[in-house]
Amino acid sequence: MAVTRPTKAVGGRFTVLIVGGYGIFGGRLVELLEDEPGLTLIVAGRSAEKARHYCESRTAAKALLVAARFDRNGGLAGQLTELAPDIVVDASGPFQEYGADRYRLVEASIAAGIDYLDLADGAGFVAGIGAFDKAVKEAGTFVLAGASSFPVLTALVVRELSAGMASLETIRGGIAPSPFAGVGENVIRAIAGYAGKPAAITKDGAATAGYPLTDSMRFTVSPPGRKPLRNILFSLVDVPDLRVLPEIWPDARTVWMGAGPVPEILHRALIGFAWLVRWRVLPSLTPIVGLIRFVMNRIRWGEDRGGMFVEITGRSEGSKPTRKSWHLLAEGRDGPLIPCMAIEAVIRKLMNGDILQSGARTPIEDLALEPIL
Repeated sequence: MAVTRPTKAVGGRFTVLIVGGYGIFGGRLVELLEDEPGLTLIVAGRSAEKARHYCESRTAAKALLVAARFDRNGGLAGQLTELAPDIVVDASGPFQEYGADRYRLVEASIAAGIDYLDLADGAGFVAGIGAFDKAVKEAGTFVLAGASSFPVLTALVVRELSAGMASLETIRGGIAPSPFAGVGENVIRAIAGYAGKPAAITKDGAATAGYPLTDSMRFTVSPPGRKPLRNILFSLVDVPDLRVLPEIWPDARTVWMGAGPVPEILHRALIGFAWLVRWRVLPSLTPIVGLIRFVMNRIRWGEDRGGMFVEITGRSEGSKPTRKSWHLLAEGRDGPLIPCMAIEAVIRKLMNGDILQSGARTPIEDLALEPIL
């Protein structure tokens, strides 16, 4: 069944509820969409006052910004009925800590007949979204999980790089945020929750366990004609790519995704703590989330720029070994905009009258790389 929601936008207003709308990524999504006069963006979270202050700060917005209190752990049916959005975007998280009832906002959106998108970076959360496919199709809506840098942008880049290759053997990628961009508590809490604990990965042709932050590599993000970033240490992170990309490219013998926080001395301290978890000296890093956030948001030096890379190896049609890479630079505080661009692209498609197929999935097949670039 095909579904489209733009008819309301063509003749009236199109309403998007952004849960966590004044946070690091929810706020960036507002920035990306606020130039659309046909949009109503409901900036929502547990604090109505913070939502109101954020909306008042966006003085140049052409979209209608509405502040609202929204508690994803409260009575969702009543809240969704009151706000009546066309789309729900969950930009809050951490998705790794949503618990046993982690899909309650997904389920409430399906029951209300509302389309749903999220920025989920939790591998388990995104992997489980397919279980709702039948219910979503019966409702005639869509549920698109993991609409972010990991895994949508990386998958689109791999598809572009691997075009024309006979085989794909390894996929590696990583994101290096600017030390000055600011790291939200939910991001830190997510990483702290899985650091040093086993995560399912594909390595050397076998499904095995990797241990986030304890497995590292170095890489230099260097787009042609641009000043490169310094050579950065990237460490394994448990993101949806580790499960999604091997399903798309089953011949890939190794899939690896990392993060490269700087300054490196702080990164190495996190690696040390992750090893304590791996050795079972510590149960997890969750108890020191506040300390990690305090240090990372106050001890900063280096370049005020970040970046991202995707690198693949394989063989050409003539069976010649081939290595290709894609590099992205984010100057200043632009880095946190990047994870929001897949959702921006989906919403703009709907605003333009495009049709999305009903179902529950990761929106890799719904998007192309060029609009995001």
